[in-house]
Amino acid sequence: MTDHTPAGTDPATPTASTLPTDPAAETTATVTLEHQREAFALLGAGDVNLRRMRELTKAKLIARGETVTITGPAPEVARAERMVRDALDVVRSGGELTPESLLRSARLSEEGRSLAQETQVTGLSLPRGLKPKTPGQKEYLEKVEKSDITFGVGPAGTGKTYLAVAMAVQALKAKKVKRIILTRPAVEAGEKLGFLPGDLQAKIDPYLRPLYDALQDMLDQEKFESYLTSGVIEIAPLAFMRGRTLNDAFIILDEAQNTTGEQMKMFLTRMGYSSKVVVTGDVTQIDLPRHITSGLAISKRVLGNIEGIAWHEFTDVDVVRHPLVGRIIKAYEAAEDAEEDRRAARRGEFASIPESEGDRP
Repeated sequence: MTDHTPAGTDPATPTASTLPTDPAAETTATVTLEHQREAFALLGAGDVNLRRMRELTKAKLIARGETVTITGPAPEVARAERMVRDALDVVRSGGELTPESLLRSARLSEEGRSLAQETQVTGLSLPRGLKPKTPGQKEYLEKVEKSDITFGVGPAGTGKTYLAVAMAVQALKAKKVKRIILTRPAVEAGEKLGFLPGDLQAKIDPYLRPLYDALQDMLDQEKFESYLTSGVIEIAPLAFMRGRTLNDAFIILDEAQNTTGEQMKMFLTRMGYSSKVVVTGDVTQIDLPRHITSGLAISKRVLGNIEGIAWHEFTDVDVVRHPLVGRIIKAYEAAEDAEEDRRAARRGEFASIPESEGDRP
């Protein structure tokens, strides 16, 4: 039997509202899939998603053919069914399901929210069927679509650069712009440019490689090379932007935390008519000398309230790499906060705390 009704609305399928009210009572819920391809997308290669769902619930999940059966105490079955149906909605809306997104789905379902609904973007057709994987990514895409300049700031693995490149390719294909310009500051991080082999282009290519990789994921190799040769796509160090006016272009500045204040001002004032700018960076990964303030940090203070400029801050919740990446980011943030507290204490900044708020003798 094939269930074509929206998830959670089949009257023949037990749901949270029809399950027994006795919390100790054992019950069963069934989720019916439409075809084998849907089952594969839901359960994952080698059942990796199914195993993840089993880890996230105390109910028992059994998948056979095009049916997922959930058994256990009524409250656990209700929670597990919400998670499975939400995951199925993600698949049916064209989204990508991963063990990490299942964790987010489980967290949202506990709050009565849906990952499928909170990651659905209307009116955008991104390359390769790309979809946002978190509500934060969805909000970021919407800001990029609506604003002339968007700053995407956050930790590694949140998709801020990859999604910006996807939006650039989409704008080019839709003829909203005539070219894509991608740039990064060539800041040395432990290795001197002069020590690298080759000419200037060979020396700077390693700094630009992440941008090449993102584009090659979204364009056929022949088309990608054609665009590079014709100048429709330009990938260059930030220094190459000086003195130019960039019209009819989608311009992305990556690793913006490694710009100086002067470089950031220079870059932003290159923007011409019918252009869109996205600036991405992570203020926790600044490779500048200690005495130089990051241009990204300065721009937040100077441009934070200007109409037409959008700001989006990603968090560890938006990390879509291995789950350990999110934990690593949290651990470093906690260590940095503790170090800042120790510095403040050495400066005597806590000496003025009123006695009523501090420890009494």
